[in-house]
Amino acid sequence: MWIPTEHEKYGVVIASFRGTVPYGLSLEIGDTVQILEKCDGWYRGFALKNPNIKGIFPSSYVHLKNACVKNKGQFEMVIPTEDSVITEMTSTLRDWGTMWKQLYVRNEGDLFHRLWHIMNEILDLRRQVLVGHLTHDRMKDVKRHITARLDWGNEQLGLDLVPRKEYAMVDPEDISITELYRLMEHRHRKKDTPVQASSHHLFVQMKSLMCSNLGEELEVIFSLFDSKENRPISERFFLRLNRNGLPKAPDKPERHCSLFVDLGSSELRKDIYITVHIIRIGRMGAGEKKNACSVQYRRPFGCAVLSIADLLTGETKDDLVLKVYMCNTESEWYQIHENIIKKLNARYNLTGSNAGLAVSLQLLHGDIEQIRREYSSVFSHGVSITRKLGFSDIIMPGEMRNDLYITVERGEFEKGGKSVARNVEVTMFIVDSNGQPLKDFISFGSGEPPASEYHSFVLYHNNSPRWSELLKLPIPVDKFRGSHIRFEFRHCSTKEKGEKKLFGFSFVPLMQEDGRTLPDGTHELIVHKCEENTNLQDTTRYLKLPFSKVIFLGNNNQTMKATKESFWITSFLCSTKLTQNGDMLDLLKWRTHPDKITGCLSKLKEIDGSEIVKFLQDTLDTLFGILDENSQKYGSKVFDSLVHIINLLQDSKFHHFKPVMDTYIESHFAGALAYRDLIKVLKWYVDRITEAERQEHIQEVLKAQEYIFKYIVQSRRLFSLATGGQNEEEFRCCIQELLMSVRFFLSQESKGTGALSQSQAVFLSSFPAVYSELLKLFDVREVANLVQDTLGSLPTIMHVDDSLQAIKLQCIGKTVESQLYTNPDSRYILLPVVLHHLHIHLQEQKDLIMCARILSNVFCLIKKNSSEKSVLEEIDVIVASLLDILLRTILEITSRPQASSSAMRLQFQDVTGEFVACLLSLLRQMTDRHYQQLLNSFSTKEELRDFLLQIFTVFRILIRPEMFPKDWTVMRLVANNVIITTVLYLSDALRKNFLNENFDYKIWDSYFYLAVIFINQLCLQLEMFTPSKKKKVLEKYGDMRVTMGCEIFSMWQNLGEHKLHFIPALIGPFLEVTLIPQPDLRNVMIPIFHDMMDWEQRRSGNFKQVEAKLIDKLDSLMSEGKGDETYRELFNSIIPLFGPYPSLLKKIERETWRESGVSLIATVTRLMERLLDYRDCMKIGEVDGKKIGCTVSLLNFYKTELNKEEMYIRYIHKLYDLHLKAQNFTEAAYTLLLYDELLEWSDRPLREFLTYPMQTEWQRKEHLHLTIIQNFDRGKCWENGIILCRKIAEQYESYYDYRNLSKMRMMEASLYDKIMDQQRLEPEFFRVGFYGKKFPFFLRNKEFVCRGHDYERLEAFQQRMLNEFPHAIAMQHANQPDETIFQAEAQYLQIYAVTPIPESQEVLQREGVPDNIKSFYKVNHIWKFRYDRPFHKGTKDKENEFKSLWVERTSLYLVQSLPGISRWFEVEKREVVEMSPLENAMEVLENKNQQLKTLISQCQTRQMQNINPLTMCLNGVIDAAVNGGVSRYQEAFFVKDYILSHPEDGEKIARLRELMLEQAQILEFGLAVHEKFVPQDMRPLHKKLVDQFFVMKSSFGIQEFPACIQASPVHFPNGSPRVCRNSAPASMSPDGTRVIPRRSPLSYPAVNRYSSSSLSSQASAEVSNITGQSESSDEVFNMQPSPSTSSLSSTHSASPNVTSSAPSSARASPLLSDKHKHSRENSCLSPRDRPCSAIYPTPVEPSQRMLFNHIGDGALPRSDPNLSAPEKAVNPTPSSWSLDSGKEAKNMSDSGKLISPPVPPRPTQTASPARHTTSVSPSPAGRSPLKVQGSVQSFTPSPVEYNSPGLSSNSPVLSGSYSSGISSLSRCSTSETSGFENQANEQSVPVPVPVPVPVPVPSFSGSEEPVRKESKTPPPYSVYERTLRRPVPLPHSLSIPVTSEPPALPPKPLAARSSHLENGTRRTDPGPRPRPLPRKVSQL
Repeated sequence: MWIPTEHEKYGVVIASFRGTVPYGLSLEIGDTVQILEKCDGWYRGFALKNPNIKGIFPSSYVHLKNACVKNKGQFEMVIPTEDSVITEMTSTLRDWGTMWKQLYVRNEGDLFHRLWHIMNEILDLRRQVLVGHLTHDRMKDVKRHITARLDWGNEQLGLDLVPRKEYAMVDPEDISITELYRLMEHRHRKKDTPVQASSHHLFVQMKSLMCSNLGEELEVIFSLFDSKENRPISERFFLRLNRNGLPKAPDKPERHCSLFVDLGSSELRKDIYITVHIIRIGRMGAGEKKNACSVQYRRPFGCAVLSIADLLTGETKDDLVLKVYMCNTESEWYQIHENIIKKLNARYNLTGSNAGLAVSLQLLHGDIEQIRREYSSVFSHGVSITRKLGFSDIIMPGEMRNDLYITVERGEFEKGGKSVARNVEVTMFIVDSNGQPLKDFISFGSGEPPASEYHSFVLYHNNSPRWSELLKLPIPVDKFRGSHIRFEFRHCSTKEKGEKKLFGFSFVPLMQEDGRTLPDGTHELIVHKCEENTNLQDTTRYLKLPFSKVIFLGNNNQTMKATKESFWITSFLCSTKLTQNGDMLDLLKWRTHPDKITGCLSKLKEIDGSEIVKFLQDTLDTLFGILDENSQKYGSKVFDSLVHIINLLQDSKFHHFKPVMDTYIESHFAGALAYRDLIKVLKWYVDRITEAERQEHIQEVLKAQEYIFKYIVQSRRLFSLATGGQNEEEFRCCIQELLMSVRFFLSQESKGTGALSQSQAVFLSSFPAVYSELLKLFDVREVANLVQDTLGSLPTIMHVDDSLQAIKLQCIGKTVESQLYTNPDSRYILLPVVLHHLHIHLQEQKDLIMCARILSNVFCLIKKNSSEKSVLEEIDVIVASLLDILLRTILEITSRPQASSSAMRLQFQDVTGEFVACLLSLLRQMTDRHYQQLLNSFSTKEELRDFLLQIFTVFRILIRPEMFPKDWTVMRLVANNVIITTVLYLSDALRKNFLNENFDYKIWDSYFYLAVIFINQLCLQLEMFTPSKKKKVLEKYGDMRVTMGCEIFSMWQNLGEHKLHFIPALIGPFLEVTLIPQPDLRNVMIPIFHDMMDWEQRRSGNFKQVEAKLIDKLDSLMSEGKGDETYRELFNSIIPLFGPYPSLLKKIERETWRESGVSLIATVTRLMERLLDYRDCMKIGEVDGKKIGCTVSLLNFYKTELNKEEMYIRYIHKLYDLHLKAQNFTEAAYTLLLYDELLEWSDRPLREFLTYPMQTEWQRKEHLHLTIIQNFDRGKCWENGIILCRKIAEQYESYYDYRNLSKMRMMEASLYDKIMDQQRLEPEFFRVGFYGKKFPFFLRNKEFVCRGHDYERLEAFQQRMLNEFPHAIAMQHANQPDETIFQAEAQYLQIYAVTPIPESQEVLQREGVPDNIKSFYKVNHIWKFRYDRPFHKGTKDKENEFKSLWVERTSLYLVQSLPGISRWFEVEKREVVEMSPLENAMEVLENKNQQLKTLISQCQTRQMQNINPLTMCLNGVIDAAVNGGVSRYQEAFFVKDYILSHPEDGEKIARLRELMLEQAQILEFGLAVHEKFVPQDMRPLHKKLVDQFFVMKSSFGIQEFPACIQASPVHFPNGSPRVCRNSAPASMSPDGTRVIPRRSPLSYPAVNRYSSSSLSSQASAEVSNITGQSESSDEVFNMQPSPSTSSLSSTHSASPNVTSSAPSSARASPLLSDKHKHSRENSCLSPRDRPCSAIYPTPVEPSQRMLFNHIGDGALPRSDPNLSAPEKAVNPTPSSWSLDSGKEAKNMSDSGKLISPPVPPRPTQTASPARHTTSVSPSPAGRSPLKVQGSVQSFTPSPVEYNSPGLSSNSPVLSGSYSSGISSLSRCSTSETSGFENQANEQSVPVPVPVPVPVPVPSFSGSEEPVRKESKTPPPYSVYERTLRRPVPLPHSLSIPVTSEPPALPPKPLAARSSHLENGTRRTDPGPRPRPLPRKVSQL
């Protein structure tokens, strides 16, 4: 039985549970669960991450935790009772976990690993906290570390800033908003601005000395040297090195590491240096023999220097090598470092080129404790501390130091009877009063333990040695008295014995007889001579002697020998216990000399402050002792001395001694009577203030009043304790009188000089500190009244001194911060005074920062939920006094221009934030009663209106994103909660006061605007939050957007007929609200649109305004990323969604204006579909086809359906930018042309728009023309650029602007040059089908043709498409998909290559037109594309497969021609035609004949530099014919059975026979030409070809051709044979016979193309079925063997797009297996499964196509049996002669006057092949391509005509190396007449003997030559379009004159030029077309 749990309420899952049992709840390890019930080892409950799903789980899987339950029962809430830091840590780590994985996905490796380390650290710290064994201090430390890491992680991940108090999260409901703001700001500042460390430390680690000539031990001495003051500033760091230059004690780091501590910021400058002195320990001379002397001396070695500025970069200087300079002149050793610093180091030698001192240096910042924490490893290993010389900048009380620094400076010695100077060594001892040497009190430096004696280094032969060695003597205070220092001087012999002979000594006592220590400074000591063996142990013998020359010369005038020798030392005492000051000693011993008291008190001010603070307690006891002794006499003097000491402690150096004085007052002060004297003297000074001229001393007194009052209060307390409270009234009166004097002096206004106001300022600065003292003796109310009276006496005039005003405000601020103000009783007394002063300052807008701080403190004391009467009364006072001025202040400071400097800006933000927090605090504290009182306090409606407008404006400012930093979500939510609460109160006032006859548009508009921006705030969009954050927000505040939405709806309903005022203004804002994906909010808001439409319909009979505004706003909002699919459904769906409100459409359907309403909703829905797609595409980073396609779709929609010109033009420019980014320059030009067409050549002014300035229409059109020409140029579409050049040239000419006309003509000429000189790649075209519901709307279940990038082959294109659509599945066949694919919830891509069919064949077939020109017409302005698929119909003949080989030809017609405004256009219509085997054979032969003609013509006109292409082509045809060739056709189609069974094919069989005979004629003529040009080394091949040709002729039954058609140049004007039209019927129509020139990387001869590893026997068999392939001649010359690739399968070896229709060879190549049968099923796109046949043409490599453009694109057979294996065909141009001359002449003469571009009429088909045609078109009306006289056509595809979108791609993809293989989605393009195919055959095909065929006799027309000349086609400039749907007028911008010559210059500027093209014959669509929208000239 399930029982509700009592205690088991909360737990953590410790093992994952699958939840496989009935009602089981699936749980992951780490989940937290709330438990509801239990039963037999099972719990029932839910996981907190998903509270909606409840279930059961085993109790053993859960670890229970303590928790408290709120709201017991159904809606109970469980809160774990654990440390708040632990709770926060747990929830934060859960949030981080998800984001951490996302970092890995986004490849942010650095942050991923850093966060991982931080998370592990936090888990480790969490473990320590949970164990609970930490001390209180350690726990604090751990929590600090945890919160620091949590904050770091939150900041890195962009999460919210967490407000904390003492490491625990703060609930914003529990504290005031001002306090919350301060916590947030404190954490924000801490994060942003690191505190500048005032203390710095230098870490030094000695590594080694690298020097070649070592061998002796060394001493290295580091110190810091100030080169500016020329003195050391630190003690020394001393270490010893062994003979190898390494530290002697490597196991003791403190011996070779040191920390130079307590460096101030002033010491981090470039003239502070680290100096290193190196002393060697050894023989006197470095080069002496080893045995010369056994005694070791300290001798100078070298010095190194480094500026501390080099370390300021903050980097660790590891292994820094310092140059060591050796001292050549020992007498300069003492200043060697100074000389090196001064760059005088030329006089010193370096120790060696590679030598130096290796050290590690690092500057550390912060106090020493912080350094210890952060670099604990350094301290744990051990490091010596090197201090600064003397006291640090701040002297801490309790610091015990007693260090005497002695510097051994120099000496002056006599020779002592020797011929050379002495080698002097100084030895130093400290001797105590008993004559015993003190042990271990001489410190050479940190890093070395103290020693008992010191030996100086020895300078060789120097009687005036200078040492300058600094030593520290840390002698205890008790040893000081009576001790002295003795210096012994010895001469060091360099002889073998190496003796040290004593010759003199000096001494100096440490303390004088009067108790003063040795004064600081340099002392010249007397050198007392002595014998070598003198015993100095008995100190009494020499202590009576004089020690200093100053004393000696002063006391004794006799001259003595001893005085000639001197020794100098410098001493410096750093002691907290001893003094050198006599005045200080006199004061402390005042009782011994009572007569000196006055003098001592006067001299106190001259004594150094450090001496006073050392003896602070003793000094204070002395002062109060003197006061007790004689207060009358010394009262004033003692008071002044006390003031001096108190003010001394204000100094930053000594302010740490204030606690010492506080302790003295509390514990040691005993002056019970002192208060009377102190009050009396203080009052005397205050009374004199107004009269005194000099007030400096009075100001000193006032500055010290805090401590004076402390002494007064403590003295009075002591007196009360001693006397039982006597004289209480008298004391109160004294204080009252004192404060009355103060009030009088404060109330005085400063006249003339500002001395009085300065005194007032000084008093006010220190007065608040007195409050706490007065509270010790008086009641709170009394003190409050005293303070109120005092502060109330201040003059309120604002024109007085500004500095005084600021001080006055600071005094108020300190009062509010004081203990006195925290008490509610005193607060109520003080509040009016505080508010009064604040009001004055805010009104003047002065001292705003201080005002904000005071106000914040005022509100900090008022907690949120305190409903005490006193608090409510306080709020009443504040509202009445400050609310209005607070609103005005916020408006004022937010409307100011922001300061330029960052510091000022930060200050500005701070003060704004604080005022905002104060306002929010006040509003949150206000209750119903307060609001009611406030609203009733306005006497007129105007006042109320102004107030409401003001507060709404302030709220709008508060909502701004920049009001608070980005991560202050907590603060924003609190602010929003206050705002919405206030708005709900104020909306009642709005309804009551400003409706009906009092309606006020401005205030209502302000209200709605505020509500809308409130809802749209980023911080309220809960959908963007993590689940845990969203849950917390909803629990605390609910969804505030819905609350505000309901309020908007309610207020809207109250408006009634006034709603009309807000239509259409509010449509945009309300629409923005509905786009928020919150169902409840949408359901509330969408009905408002119905209401708007209804009211607009009532007013004007339609709702055009609503519609226009709706569409405009929808575009801008959805482009910003708002809205989603559900929103569209909500707008459109009949079914009510999400609640009580029906959808908009359902509401509209009930209305009388149903039709127009439904139409609007349909339009908006369609627009939304496109906008949603557009938005989704724009989220992708790089430019790709989806973005461009989407933009085209939208652009067309705005033009065709909405007729919104401005939006249309905007999207034109968006599309243009996308094209430029993707480098689609041609498409960019076409796109911009759309805008150009909207403009005319007029002077109408146009406004500034987008990036265009204000200008005339003519100027803008000119600018557009030039930009378009530039883009056509960059896109190599020069023909189009020429037309625009002509057009703009006409304009320049008409205005006589010859300068620009000249430039334009030159530009035009340059474009012609580029056409002829530069190479252009012909792009491939690909058909792409997008199937499935997962594609965007504009692609879904549609097919497109795409123009590929340069060098882009099918494989690369397919890969690009799959990259753009990563979830798409590539379909592996070319069949049309079925309905299941269309409706699938997936993405299917079907891609294959297609062949472009140029609409006009005239240029391509015209002789003499260079390939450079033809190449443009082959691939530009293409509407039609073709794709062929071979298949076998009926039974397949294994001997001759051509009998049953059919071809299914699919023609695709686009909505717009390519290229256009996109690289993609949708397929509008499909036509499927089946070609019979006979038609296929005819086409193959026609293509091959055309190719032969072209090559022969090129050879004759010497266009070919090499004859090889012709040789290979002839060889391929003749050799193939001998070995099989066309005999397969004869076997298939000329046999009796076929002729009888196909009587309808009689003409076609005759045509095939004619083509075969024509081929024979061409071959014969070709051999004649070949013989003429063949080189000598190829003669044998030529002879073989001639022999084989005769065999071939005989196989046709031909012996000789008739004489009239002998191959002779006489009969053929261009060396080209022609055949009479009667004997040679016309070839197939151009539409049916174009071949695309393509070559795959695999189209080389077998010897070069195939590696042995990549071809199987099956490949050879299949290759034998392929007809021979042609290549350009130069390709063959320059051909490189393809890299071997084992990846090519057997089928790769075949040309992938060409299926041979030639029969198998007589050698019986193996038959294709069943899987390679030609059928629909296996004509898929995978090369491994594809049959190898000539119907799949091989694409040409772009590089090959580009390199040799003199080789044209001629016709190639689709399946030609006449080609043999070694043949390589050329890329031929159309021939200069024709076998159908009569027909050609007729066509050319009929054309009459030629237009540009030429659009030749389609030749009549005398023998058109029968086709089985199936029309497959997506369009309802069938269209037939009829020839009609069409109007001049449009240059660009117009979006008015076609609204189907296209796609483009992103950037050119280079692909297709020679061994790249074929894509799994291979090309299925087929050949057409104007191109050619490369075909290869691995084996010669033997042919059986053919049936003889009769030969028709050709004839020629004599008039043929002149006709051809006359009708030569002019250069093609026109850019033309196919008019499949309807004729499109050519825009003015692209029309050209009729004449082909350039126009003459006009005689008059107004002479009009004809700019109309003649009507050309175009195909039109007779079906119905939509009525075009009226043309509107752009206003933009």
